[in-house]
Amino acid sequence: MDHTLKAVDEELAALARDVAELGALAVSQLKDALRAFAQRDAELGREVAARDERLDALDAAVERNAIRFIALRQPMADDLRRPITAMKTAMNLERCGDLAKNIAKRVGKMAEAPGQAQAEAIADLGRLVAERLEAVMTAYAARDASGALEVWARDEEVDALHDRVFAEILACMSRDAGQARVCTHLMFIAKNLERIGDHATNVAEMVHYQITGHDLSGRPKL
Repeated sequence: MDHTLKAVDEELAALARDVAELGALAVSQLKDALRAFAQRDAELGREVAARDERLDALDAAVERNAIRFIALRQPMADDLRRPITAMKTAMNLERCGDLAKNIAKRVGKMAEAPGQAQAEAIADLGRLVAERLEAVMTAYAARDASGALEVWARDEEVDALHDRVFAEILACMSRDAGQARVCTHLMFIAKNLERIGDHATNVAEMVHYQITGHDLSGRPKL
């Protein structure tokens, strides 16, 4: 029995490590994509896009190992919530990587530099989203329900900032029709950042549920 319990703990720990690695990669992808945007570094953007395969492979490995664990161990309660959370978290992180790749790829397509106000607005939104993603992965690693709840509760901050960024981009387009092409790219970048924020919120819900067994859906935000 002790041997079986030890094996279960080791398998769950391995799943958590893979998810943590995936989270670190997703954060790195996002930050590098934002750096490529800020510096108009098309080469870095291409490097970010090329690294996406590593996230895909890790996501597939987490899903495969989680399903195997559930099938072989037939866990209950917390031991069941942990592999399910790992699998769903990995899926959201892989999608964050895809969105970061989309941002990076747009850097090479922007023939013109964005205006300073619009570039700074994107940078502010990017920093906030990266902070949310890092915070929720810290909560996941530490099994910190209150940390996950804090990320979930502040989801509206990302939405509100995205709305302000979008308004700034629209205002730029109305002032200068010549900026329409670059502003269109900025709109897509801002939307990708908002969606990464949504995925961070999804992860926060799952982490909280894994730890407490209580669903946050429908609960009023702080």
